[in-house]
Amino acid sequence: MRYSRMLLPTLKESPSDADVISQKLMMRAGMIRKVAAGVYNLLPMGLRAVRKVEAIVREEMNRAGAQEVLMPMVIPAELWQESGRWDEYGKELLRIKDRHGREFCLGPTHEEVITDMVRREVRSYRELPLNLYQIQTKFRDEIRPRFGLMRGREFVMKDAYSFHATIESLDKEYENMHAAYTRIFERCGLNFRAVEAETGSIGGRFSHEFHVLAESGEDAIASCTKCSYAANVERAEIREPDVQAAAAGLPIERVSTPGQKTIEEVSAFLKAAPERLIKTLIYETDKGLLAALVRGDGQINESKLRNAAGASFVRLAEEEAVRKATGAPVGFAGPVKLNIPIYADFNVRGMGDAITGANENDSHLLHVSSSRDFRAVYADIRNAEAGDSCPRCSGTFEIKRGIEVGHIFKLGTKYSEAMGANFLDEEGREQVVIMGCYGIGVGRTAAASVEQNHDEAGIIWPKPLAPFDCEVLPVNVKDEETRKAAEALYECLKKEMDVLLDDRDERAGVKFKDADLIGIPVRVTIGERNLKQGMVEIKERKTGEVRLVKLDEAASEVKKILTA
Repeated sequence: MRYSRMLLPTLKESPSDADVISQKLMMRAGMIRKVAAGVYNLLPMGLRAVRKVEAIVREEMNRAGAQEVLMPMVIPAELWQESGRWDEYGKELLRIKDRHGREFCLGPTHEEVITDMVRREVRSYRELPLNLYQIQTKFRDEIRPRFGLMRGREFVMKDAYSFHATIESLDKEYENMHAAYTRIFERCGLNFRAVEAETGSIGGRFSHEFHVLAESGEDAIASCTKCSYAANVERAEIREPDVQAAAAGLPIERVSTPGQKTIEEVSAFLKAAPERLIKTLIYETDKGLLAALVRGDGQINESKLRNAAGASFVRLAEEEAVRKATGAPVGFAGPVKLNIPIYADFNVRGMGDAITGANENDSHLLHVSSSRDFRAVYADIRNAEAGDSCPRCSGTFEIKRGIEVGHIFKLGTKYSEAMGANFLDEEGREQVVIMGCYGIGVGRTAAASVEQNHDEAGIIWPKPLAPFDCEVLPVNVKDEETRKAAEALYECLKKEMDVLLDDRDERAGVKFKDADLIGIPVRVTIGERNLKQGMVEIKERKTGEVRLVKLDEAASEVKKILTA
């Protein structure tokens, strides 16, 4: 492709409304342009990168035995009403009406459509298992769309759905998809981790997220330093520490703490580190009220608390319920003489000289001992932190930041049961189809790659995702020998790879800056001085390594670099 014929409007400065590196650099590099909040045009250079991701995804899904289909983006309300999600999904679901007043939505995900397709076409266990996927536009009406392609309202997604006669078949396909996703992100040249995760609004009983590791990532990941275990900090299991119950020390002392409610306020007022405090929160559940305790520097994990208590739900109690249970307003609760069930995190067990709320307005207690002053059920009920013990080995957690680019679920029968997707088993009995779900954010993967691979000059595309493999840059196109050499090398290279020829009549500095900004892996610079010696300059964008090679060896040298 000739630069002079390409729509590639680079910018010297980042747009004022760009939030993250990928958005800034993709805007500056002429790859995307904003149309509306969370809605973007993909310009030719940006689309080429996204198509590279799509190609890898499609090849690996086909290799894994999935079949490609294409479902509509506009979905009739009836299907979502059948599953129960029409009223549950919330305002992210963009609802519309046609000219006849019939209700539709723009698909944020396609579980209902694919389940409807399979219930109409699949009758027997002999037709299972089945894995169908599409690469399609989605729309989710995010309340705060931001970060360019990272969290847009309209986006391109690969979503796959598998259908099974048995749980064992689902488990096998889940592992198959896990392996396929691993190959996809390895082929994309990305540093990533697969982590255990919550299933969220999609539902299901088990899931993994695939995260591209980057400092700008929205998600915190607990990753073991010794084994492959990794999970979102909200999901990560923490091995019970080998901590003995704290010995009782000084007798309890009540102190006045007027208006000091939060951990930060009490810590500052009493000049005590947050880890000396026990945070006590009162929750409502389907079994009644309970108290949850964590050390002051920890965060209660409500999913873990719900599981520990065997409850169907947990939610923070209202002010009136807290006053009734503790005798004090919110902010002064403590476990001493508290007459409701108490669930405490493992790390509370070792606290022998703690500070807690006094269950009295404007008061706290000093020298509280977990072994002497209250009784609790101890469990893992907080978010994981650096240094916590891995549940699978003797290692500990380190916390990394990640950008979620893929998610796989074991859905079970949530949608098939609601929508009547059944099959006949070997005995001729009707059974409910068991489902799995597997998604990849295609545009998001391209953007996450930029977040992970850039420097102060611009993007550094991994070779598999680069819009072009090589750029040929003649310094002065007005010089006939330079232009001829560039044209000849361009014609030679483009037979075997995607090549961009910067044939603009621009200053060398402008061309070099644009080349670094758009981040093509290999640049061949042809200048008059070197050309007189029969040489050209080759630069690798990732390493910055520059070397002179003979003009007639330039093509083979470029190929060698790209296949290394």
